[in-house]
Amino acid sequence: MKNSVFSQKIYSFLLAAFRWYLQTPERSLHEAYDAALKIQEIEDKHFNGNKIDIDSAMYSNSVMDYFESDLKKLLKVVRMRLTEFRASRWFLNEEDQKAAQKAGIEYLTPSLVLEKLNYIDRVTSKYTTNSDKTTSNALVVQPPNVPVNVTSDEKSLLVKTPTLPPKIQNQDLNNKPKAKSKTDTTGVLPRSILSTISRLQVELDPNSEQEVIQSFRQTQKRTIISIRFILLLIIVPLLTHQIAKAFVVGPIVERFRSSEEMQIFLNSEMEEEALLELERFEEKLKFENFIVKAPPLLPEQMETEMKKKAKELAEEFRHESSGAIKNVFADMFSVVAVIWLLLVSKSSIAVVKDFFDNIVYGLSDSAKAFIIILFTDIFVGFHSPHGWEVLLEGVSRHWGLPANRDFIFLFIATFPVILDTIFKYWIFRYLNRISPSAVATYRNMNE
Repeated sequence: MKNSVFSQKIYSFLLAAFRWYLQTPERSLHEAYDAALKIQEIEDKHFNGNKIDIDSAMYSNSVMDYFESDLKKLLKVVRMRLTEFRASRWFLNEEDQKAAQKAGIEYLTPSLVLEKLNYIDRVTSKYTTNSDKTTSNALVVQPPNVPVNVTSDEKSLLVKTPTLPPKIQNQDLNNKPKAKSKTDTTGVLPRSILSTISRLQVELDPNSEQEVIQSFRQTQKRTIISIRFILLLIIVPLLTHQIAKAFVVGPIVERFRSSEEMQIFLNSEMEEEALLELERFEEKLKFENFIVKAPPLLPEQMETEMKKKAKELAEEFRHESSGAIKNVFADMFSVVAVIWLLLVSKSSIAVVKDFFDNIVYGLSDSAKAFIIILFTDIFVGFHSPHGWEVLLEGVSRHWGLPANRDFIFLFIATFPVILDTIFKYWIFRYLNRISPSAVATYRNMNE
């Protein structure tokens, strides 16, 4: 009896799954059509039937961010459901259609399907096509080499000029492009005069004001995105470390180290530190007894005070050992959080790179040389070994590891040298080509 009931449940479940499979094309098209209707509804109610434009002056930035978020979600639904619609239609065959008819499932007529598809394309085409006027303002333009999970602000910063189609190399060796000679590259007039004429043309252009405003908006968006991403890189690991240490790793470690039999000291350095502290306490008691000229402490009193201090030190170092173990696992959570943030923010990384390029290469030659000398002296200079030693000892103590002096000295002898080589290669390979005057200033300041 139980087997028959169980088999009936399995049969009903399989039948429901098969009906869901047969209804997939119509269901996907219907959901995509509903999403397109919602987009059209937002356009009619709030944008007078026009496209949802993030640079519109009708609403504030917060309101436009709200509309942009809804639009992205709806467009994502449309893309996913249309992909599901095409895939399900490709997998369905005539036998499945006959089975659908027997099961009482009625598909839409071809005219209705085409009507819905045309309506979806008409609504979403405003946000999926490139034009000369909307290249920097389109919300869902997917240019080459731009990740899918890109916000509209980041796209408007990354997509500055339309990408040209790749050139086809000519296989005919006789039609090789001729190299430009000096007379070809040198103009009739000096470059300064030509640049002055170009600047006057820009200033006299009636549309130059709009171009300046648009350029300022792009710079403002790039700055906001960069600062926000940098703050996320700082805040996310710290919050992840503290939350994981307090609510995930902490209770587990305390549970396993709650017994008195657990090891108090993680390494010999902690034990030596506790012994030195205990000896210092004993000497302090004797010294205070000599100062006040009181009768000497009895051996029983001295032993009582020493036991009390030893228990305090044991509790202190037990807590420090537990904290070191918590730090190891909490740091793992922080690393995972940073890797996840970098993977989902590829577009933000590109914007931040552009932001730093504009800042660094916009500095004067003396400022560039000053920053280079400052960083090289801090990390690879004469006094840098002391800083690396303090840093490595702090990291070892943070993880509860003994400070291996041989490893620290070997690290100091090799890693700063590698950094110095990378700095010199960067100066020779890139900075010398981009800003040779900065390299000359750097050499003069070093001398």
